[in-house]
Amino acid sequence: MKESPGENHKMRHEAFRVDGASRPGAWLVTCDHATNRVPDWLGDLGIAAEDMGRHIAYDPGARGVALALGRLLDSPVICSDFSRLVIDPNRGEDDPTLVMKLYDGTIIPANRHVDAAEVARRLDRLYRPYHRACGELAEGRVIVAVHSFTPCLKGRPPRPWHVGVLYSHLDARLSRALIDRLRHEADICLGDNEPYSGHLPGDAIDRHALRHGRHNTLIELRNDLIDTPARQEAWAQRLAPALQDALNGVVITD
Repeated sequence: MKESPGENHKMRHEAFRVDGASRPGAWLVTCDHATNRVPDWLGDLGIAAEDMGRHIAYDPGARGVALALGRLLDSPVICSDFSRLVIDPNRGEDDPTLVMKLYDGTIIPANRHVDAAEVARRLDRLYRPYHRACGELAEGRVIVAVHSFTPCLKGRPPRPWHVGVLYSHLDARLSRALIDRLRHEADICLGDNEPYSGHLPGDAIDRHALRHGRHNTLIELRNDLIDTPARQEAWAQRLAPALQDALNGVVITD
């Protein structure tokens, strides 16, 4: 990775963008589903623009929260720069949902008959460079992954949580401390490993935190609550001190 001229403390690549690369804070803030961008060399996924604006293509609002958290925690932020429908960086390379063919009722025509050669091209150009950069930045840091979730999947009940803290049973230390901290916030409907479990072998937390013994947590924010820059900043302002308090408590007890 090379720092681009004029991009002070920023790094860019086809697969990712890094903000605050030289910040000295203890954290690495990651945003695996930061954008719905489809690279020019891939063309069109064959779905409507309306679908590309939905949660199936990226995590709406998550990038803004992640960037604000990085500034508040004085730590680097890495964001993917390709849609999860191209290839999902939060899945293992052998995961059957690595390249989604159907997601929340929408068929992805460009992925329907994707072959091994095309998957390999997307791995080499996008997925692996993103994870190499994550691995370099994660050295000696605590990982907080920022995601967002839709208020309601098609045909499913509404999701009541404002924010979820996700974790694996292999290392729930930081997440448990963060949950304990956020439970004091009376106006938050908090999800404890909701809206789904945080344990997914081969995902980004597994790859960059669990396998290396690094403190980690994953935050899921309901995307209708972070639909403007002001709301994204407000949630970051709320989460940053909670994260730091949680980390301080875990470090003391460790």
